[in-house]
This record gives sequence, structure tokens and C-alpha cells, in this order.
Amino acid sequence: QVQLVESGGGLVQTGGSLRLSCTASRALFGTYAMAWFRQAPGKEREFVTAIGRSADNVKYADSVKGRFTISRDNAKNTVYLQMNSLKPEDTAVYYCAARWEDVKTLFTATTRYAYWGQGTQVTVSS
Repeated sequence: QVQLVESGGGLVQTGGSLRLSCTASRALFGTYAMAWFRQAPGKEREFVTAIGRSADNVKYADSVKGRFTISRDNAKNTVYLQMNSLKPEDTAVYYCAARWEDVKTLFTATTRYAYWGQGTQVTVSS
């Protein structure tokens, strides 16, 4: 079992930045692929970005490419999401997710991830 705890959400103006963190309980964190999803009110949860066991294996949704950066620190069991140039449409609850990495493919479907955090709210004001 893996427990995930997100932090770092908040209120920011358009064009601002935030850094989200997700810390995992499990010591074998380095064997898990990690991802961030988000869900806006009235919308389905959508893929934002993912990172594999190898930190150079990353994937981004087109909507955040060039603005968001995912990274991981295996020594701290933590994955980060640096969000720059934020827009009002980035407003959502952001969820961290994990799956044991059996293949190098980074998945964008929620069903591929077995473990989820409780979410952290990000609000971008216009």
C-alpha cells in the first residue's frame, strides 16, 4: 500500500507560479511511476503530467507543455510539480497518483494508477 500526501496548493494570480509536492509513504518510491492529474468543477479528472522511474522519462499534456515541470527526488520519496505562467483555466484540484512501473510507457488514463492522494486546490485568479 502506498499513501500519497499532496501539498503546495493555493491562490495565485494569472501569470504566477506554484510548486506542488507529493510525498509517498513507501520506501520503494523509486520503483513507482508518478503522475499529476487535475479536476475542475463539473469536469472529468484529466492527465497533467507523469514521470517514470528514470527522471528523463516524462510526459505532459499539451495544455501545460512548456509551463509545467515534473520532477522527483527518490531520496525524499517526493514528486514535484512546478507550475509557471498559470492561467485561470488551470484552476482545479490537483491529484498525485502512483503505479508500480512494470513498463516504461507513461499512461494518461486514471485507471492505470492504483494509488491516489487526497488532492490540493489550485486557484488562479484573473
